[in-house]
Amino acid sequence: MARVLISMPEEFLTKIDQVADGENRSRSELIREALRTYIHRQKVRENTTAVRDADLLENLLS
Repeated sequence: MARVLISMPEEFLTKIDQVADGENRSRSELIREALRTYIHRQKVRENTTAVRDADLLENLLS
C-alpha cells in the first residue's frame, strides 16, 4: 500500500483521532473511509447532473 504525507491543522487531527478512537479504528482507516465516501458522493453528483442535463436536452428536442 502506498503512503501519503498530508498537512493539516493540529485541531483537525485531534478531531480525527477522537473519532477514530471512538470507533476503535486507526486514523488511516478513518481517513480512507472518508475519502471513499467523498469519491462515491462525487460520482453520484456527476450522475445526477448527467441525468438532469439529458432530461433538459430531451425536453428541448421534443
